[in-house]
Amino acid sequence: MAQDANALIGRPAWIDLSSSDPAASRAFYAGLFGWHVEVSPDPQYGGYAMATLDGEDVAGIGPLQSPQAPTAWMIYVGTTDADGLATQVQAAGGNVIAPPFDVGGQGRMAVFQDPSGAFISAWQPQAMSGFGRLGPNTFGWAELSARGVDRAVPFYEAVFGWTHRSSDMPDGSAYIEFLSGDESLAGAMEMNSMVPAAVPSYWMAYFSVADVDASNAAALSGGAREMVPPRDFPGGRFAIVSDPQGAVFGLIKLRPR
Repeated sequence: MAQDANALIGRPAWIDLSSSDPAASRAFYAGLFGWHVEVSPDPQYGGYAMATLDGEDVAGIGPLQSPQAPTAWMIYVGTTDADGLATQVQAAGGNVIAPPFDVGGQGRMAVFQDPSGAFISAWQPQAMSGFGRLGPNTFGWAELSARGVDRAVPFYEAVFGWTHRSSDMPDGSAYIEFLSGDESLAGAMEMNSMVPAAVPSYWMAYFSVADVDASNAAALSGGAREMVPPRDFPGGRFAIVSDPQGAVFGLIKLRPR
């Protein structure tokens, strides 16, 4: 489904992977999702590659910006004013990690950290509007695992204008859905106490797939490591894996509403 740029404002608008081995990452995700991944020849983009599906932009893959950084997916929220958003982030108790800057003529971006410690970015579109399409083998959901989700929820509501609703999970904890009107945009939950203390709060990207079990098996065959095997949840079925370079991501199929 092709996306209107205006429909991405105030909601997840882009994802990209910073990888310790970009070539291997490009091959892994191309094989898993059928993406065509092409590195920009323009040196100002530093080896950044655009992944497309049927000619539409779906994700980016590039090298690590710091040798100490882990391989990880980053989620971007669309905005019409990255500079104004940075001011709102600080007022809401977050940190501006990378102040807004231009990315060639493609757009303007910034990197923020919420009060729980999770990183999230903003994208102000110019030539590149964000996701060209959504659907199978593209971005499907964003989820925050937070140490102190009660501090994170009001931050995202203040900065992005989201609201939320809460539901009980089988273990008795709460699952939070961030909303724009009645539309669910992303999820959040308190990080499981069994997760090692060294793991900070983080946002995770899920990719929509036609068959979670088949895609999970394909990911493992491609060198991924299973984190959560395929299982049902009230909204559908999901699995979580770690790619060969260590980036954690989810596979999801939602039940029709």
